[in-house]
Amino acid sequence: MKRQIEIFTAGCPVCEPVVQLVKETAGKDCEITLHNLSEQCESKICVSKMKEYGVTRVPAIAVNGKLLNCCTNIKITRDDLVNAGIGSC
Repeated sequence: MKRQIEIFTAGCPVCEPVVQLVKETAGKDCEITLHNLSEQCESKICVSKMKEYGVTRVPAIAVNGKLLNCCTNIKITRDDLVNAGIGSC
């Protein structure tokens, strides 16, 4: 059974090295799907998978339907902005 790898990107220069790293690291038993969120794919499957997996930043990688730990729980919150002084100007 092939390992399903999904890469979520914005199609930008920050994401491209991660895409290349995954492609170089993946073996013959891996199937890679690239979801470029800036293009939002015609069927919108990329957006629904992004929501299903809880992707809050890119690049992000899911393997067999599960977002990797390195890609979870990191998002910008209102508290982060307020603590940085945004909103007090």
